[in-house]
Amino acid sequence: RYSTATDTSRTSLTAMAYSAAWHSSDQIPQRAVDQGLVGRFGTLDPTDGGNTERASLSFQTERKSDSGIFKANAYAIASKLNLVSNFTYNLDQSEPLNADQFIQAENRRVLGGAASQSFATPLNTPFGRYDSSITVGSSLRMDWLDPVGLYQGLAGQRVATVQESQVRQSLLGLYVENSTAWTPTFRTLLGARYDHMAVDVGSTIAANVGQQTADLTSPKLSLIFGPWNKTEYFVNLGSGFHSNDARGVVARIAPREGTPIDPSHALVRTTGSELGLRTEAITGLQSSLALWQLNIGSELVFSGDAGDTGASGASRRWGLEFNNHYRATPWLLLDADIAISHAEFDAPQGDAPNAGRYVPGSVETVVSLGAVISDRGPWSGQFQLRYFGPRPLIEDNSQRSDGTTLAYLRVGYQISRKTKLALDMFNVFDAKASDIDYYYASRLKGEPAEGVADRHFHPVEPRSLRLTLTTHF
Repeated sequence: RYSTATDTSRTSLTAMAYSAAWHSSDQIPQRAVDQGLVGRFGTLDPTDGGNTERASLSFQTERKSDSGIFKANAYAIASKLNLVSNFTYNLDQSEPLNADQFIQAENRRVLGGAASQSFATPLNTPFGRYDSSITVGSSLRMDWLDPVGLYQGLAGQRVATVQESQVRQSLLGLYVENSTAWTPTFRTLLGARYDHMAVDVGSTIAANVGQQTADLTSPKLSLIFGPWNKTEYFVNLGSGFHSNDARGVVARIAPREGTPIDPSHALVRTTGSELGLRTEAITGLQSSLALWQLNIGSELVFSGDAGDTGASGASRRWGLEFNNHYRATPWLLLDADIAISHAEFDAPQGDAPNAGRYVPGSVETVVSLGAVISDRGPWSGQFQLRYFGPRPLIEDNSQRSDGTTLAYLRVGYQISRKTKLALDMFNVFDAKASDIDYYYASRLKGEPAEGVADRHFHPVEPRSLRLTLTTHF
């Protein structure tokens, strides 16, 4: 990274490159561990793995002037991915063993950038006599994928093409935002964003070739009251979106099953609201409390037997977040955060016996506790404890994951002004927990042709240490 800065501007240029190859255990069924076929860190298909590489060049600049602040960035990315997975082992075909392996591959090029300009509101506008500013901006991202494919695999090698596609995709965004302080204790933030998405997909499956465009306008409004007694209150209302895979936007045939499907929407609207407060009424303590809700026009849900995600029904979520940061002493900072949420589909999903309204994988409780020690001579330290609560694994909530509690510890020592040594310990208590859990049917050797429904998990890494030496010059 090369950077320059003055009193009114700063600019940086960053180049990055990354390459990796691996053989890795994937999620495995609990029954395979219970039967002693593999350990918690074992694999049922040792040829699973992959390789990837990525290179990027990015530019950022920010300039302040009497008229306001100008910000801009631009980036170029080139990446490749080849990912070998097997989630169901021998469910689709009886011979040979592990014939359910599939390979995902893509070759991607990306160009993009964004720019914004903020300035004080002109006096001849309705906002001109208030402390008010306006920001206008735009963003553009263009992706070229040639090819991006799904293949049947055996022992890590491609044996058949399920679907191979060429994708051209662009997303253009334009936005405007106004911030106005109407009184010393009341201000608003009003904005709107327009997004235009265009996709052009070629495919080895004729029915999945096509072009599509989509447009969406997303408004937002924030009302902020206060501060009174070092406390302010806020109401946020607005909408946004998530974009779907370009192939799913034009597809009419399921690549693996060969059955008719309906295309997904390119842009799926989300609408949300938030009511909360922020306070520093207690000396040294910063706290925030927020009650929120979010409606999503369509969820993306993981399908274990297909190895991909599919668009599902509309959903709604609501929850409560409580965050605290306390400066106990000049050298000790304490954090305590909790988030509680509930997610459900607007209507039951799927067929019996799993029809239900729960969103699989939606975490209901997250707790984070932490402490940071600094300014103790050359020594520093950090401790963090995180708890992820149980969550539904299928839509009727009859199968749920266990909770996961993980601890992290860091001890640092400043050797000199430019050199630092740090020791990190991950999973301090060596918890035998899961990074993620799914519930679906898979088939091991000797099991019935229809397979066995079971919990499949990927274990958290065991207790591990990392020693880092950092120097600046």
